[in-house]
Amino acid sequence: MIYSLNGKLIHTEAELAVVECGGVGYGCKTTFNTLQKIAGEENVTLYTHMSVREDAVELYGFADREELKCFKLLISVSGVGPKAALAILSGMNSQQFALCVATGDSKALTKMKGIGAKTAQRIILELKDKLAGETISVRGQGGAAVSAAAPGSNIAEAVTALEVLGYTEGEALSVLGKLDPSLPVEELIKKSLIGLARL
Repeated sequence: MIYSLNGKLIHTEAELAVVECGGVGYGCKTTFNTLQKIAGEENVTLYTHMSVREDAVELYGFADREELKCFKLLISVSGVGPKAALAILSGMNSQQFALCVATGDSKALTKMKGIGAKTAQRIILELKDKLAGETISVRGQGGAAVSAAAPGSNIAEAVTALEVLGYTEGEALSVLGKLDPSLPVEELIKKSLIGLARL
């Protein structure tokens, strides 16, 4: 398994970045967002996912771990392949994707190339259940405010969205515990991200 690549960026084109490591050029299928982040850079690091099938071995690379995590979540959904996952993550960043899942905004996903209404609804349903189904324990500051953070509550959904973005449950709860749990999920996430940026 190749966890990451660090080397010279020798070529880019639509949905592809080639990184040279030890004299070997590794072609990584990637998103528009990653291509934008690495544009003009001489040396880059891409976090990778390798797909091995009977007829092909493909490498996917991303500029940050959050985008890689979102990619892995997407391809875990039945009927969603790597091509569709790249299309979604090319049209929105990791934060926007997490918000879509947390708030059930399937319409935003249908705006992505090749994503129909049924597929978008399946993504929301499967990932929301997968993430929000985890037991949310109370940790960090403001425990009283999140003591009722049962799976499916606004606080629990905000926690899972923040975990998709790479924050730990403890980090998320330490900020969410200071907020009004009756706020809409999207508002909780936005306020939490501002708070986490200050940590």
